[in-house]
Amino acid sequence: MSTLPEVAVLIGTRKGLFIARSDAGRARFSLEGPHLAGYEIQRAFLDARHHGRVGFAAAHHPIWGIHVYRTEDGGRTWEPLGDVPSHGPDDDPAHLKTIWSLAPGAAEEPDTVYAGIEPPGLFVSRDGGRSWQVLPGFHEHPTAGLWHPAKGGCAVHSLHVAGPRIHAALAAGGTYRSDDGGTNWTPCNKGVRAPYLPGHDPVAGHNDHGLRTHPADPDRLYRQSHTGTWRSDDGGASWVEITAGLPSDFGYALGLDPRDPDVLFTIPEDSSQFRATVDGRLRVYRTENAGADWEALTQGLPQSHCYVTILRDGLDSDGLDPLGVYFGTSSGQVWFSRNRGDDWHLLPAILPPILSVQAGTVR
Repeated sequence: MSTLPEVAVLIGTRKGLFIARSDAGRARFSLEGPHLAGYEIQRAFLDARHHGRVGFAAAHHPIWGIHVYRTEDGGRTWEPLGDVPSHGPDDDPAHLKTIWSLAPGAAEEPDTVYAGIEPPGLFVSRDGGRSWQVLPGFHEHPTAGLWHPAKGGCAVHSLHVAGPRIHAALAAGGTYRSDDGGTNWTPCNKGVRAPYLPGHDPVAGHNDHGLRTHPADPDRLYRQSHTGTWRSDDGGASWVEITAGLPSDFGYALGLDPRDPDVLFTIPEDSSQFRATVDGRLRVYRTENAGADWEALTQGLPQSHCYVTILRDGLDSDGLDPLGVYFGTSSGQVWFSRNRGDDWHLLPAILPPILSVQAGTVR
């Protein structure tokens, strides 16, 4: 029996969940779906703590409501769970408008899952998503009065857990850190430009678009804000801007190489006013020195009259060697690279607009 992993790319769209599968060589992908047809899939992942066989999806339907789905066979079948993370009755938008983020807990807690929602709230499940408990220290933080709705709402969109440390980012509120499993929280926004907020160095209220923490170095964070791309080397206590070398200071998507904290991928967009690829060119930018320099990766990608959006969860990598990189667009296309972005190929499908992409392996 082969010990090589199967690659599975979960593609969340406005009309369901699709899964592209391949062997470790990634020469050819087969496409499954739509699973959960008709639901918006804001976030879905296969859990590495269970070798990719267990997974979760946040699903939203305008008629049938909001649900968390679970798989135990690597995404081939999905079952709805009986509870959702919510401030109150889940049929009231004041209590739950959308589940924006789902994230696995620490490696030593294989049944723990975290969720971030709109209106802003953080929740934890200790039983594999079957029941949820609120972490009140987050939305009751003294700085919560500085949070304000942006165009994309006011929601916890990014969650990363490493042992008792949790990082959470919300639009529009900024990045926060807990070192005790979610009881107490500290704002982590020092040094990030926010000219739309009063004061020189506001403690909170920042319009964050995306946050990534590196699995090999929990002190290394990358952040896409409304004003550029940023790096932290001290767990979020301070930030330095690494936008220089990119064609704009606006964008959403960030992707990591899980083996190298100095590697980051991003896809800049023109501006807040025109949220599409810069100059109509689809370019993935890669740094290999933590943002000191950037290289535009264009081989195989359209370089004229291509105006698409890649959302904050629309870019991911599979952790294999050589690294596979994947992203999905607002026009329903999925692009993939088998060699760290040096050249790109198009999945032969036109899907509904893509909200999220998660790449992993199933063993």
